[in-house]
Amino acid sequence: MREVRRIKVLDKGHVDLIDYMGNDITVVNAARVSFNTRSEYELDIEGFERVQVNGNKEHFKGEFLKMSKKDEKLIKYLASHNHWTPFGHPQITLRIKAPISIRTQFFKHKQGFVENEISRRYVSTEPEFYIPQWRNKPKEDTKQGSDGFIDISSKSSRSFNSAIKKCQDAYDQLIKEGIAPEQARFVLPQGMYTEWYWTGSLAAYARFYSLRSADYAQWEIREYADAVGQMIGSLYPISWKYLTAKEK
Repeated sequence: MREVRRIKVLDKGHVDLIDYMGNDITVVNAARVSFNTRSEYELDIEGFERVQVNGNKEHFKGEFLKMSKKDEKLIKYLASHNHWTPFGHPQITLRIKAPISIRTQFFKHKQGFVENEISRRYVSTEPEFYIPQWRNKPKEDTKQGSDGFIDISSKSSRSFNSAIKKCQDAYDQLIKEGIAPEQARFVLPQGMYTEWYWTGSLAAYARFYSLRSADYAQWEIREYADAVGQMIGSLYPISWKYLTAKEK
């Protein structure tokens, strides 16, 4: 599976792959070091020779490396028995763009993560805002969340857009008058987009995914969780398959 470098989310958001360390064999060898042994990928000779015979010379041997059955079995065992430390060694750095209220849900995940965010103390670039796909309020017996998607009236749509524009106009005016960006930002709403670097271990991302892809999670954060899952699944396909097996 080829790595994915950008996945668009919502109307203006995205998840970008910045950097990563390790692979599925890293997980295997982190576990096998207890017995002072190590593994390597095997070459899928049949697959490599098949594309060569078909005349496709652009493939590299690295594209035909595969994990042995015993190593895949080990990863499955580690994941299913919650032996998470071998999955703590691979590290992934993403750059995420999301509305502030959704970013808050990301930042609740602390164990195994570190984040650095764009600061409007220092920048005063034109803000961008999330225009939601509207949903109905939750049913009476539900204390949080939302129900199905709905269309809102043109009056409500105009009110929402007008409120956003007033906030932006007020921000622009404050900046124009020389007010410090760290104070002018107070007028900006929760729907404003922000961006941050998010670095975490494979184990930490799996915990994030398991919680934020669940049916009870907010729809917007589920969209981001799905993008994160696609991104990391392309980097660590065997580990991700077993780490997220229960959620699937």
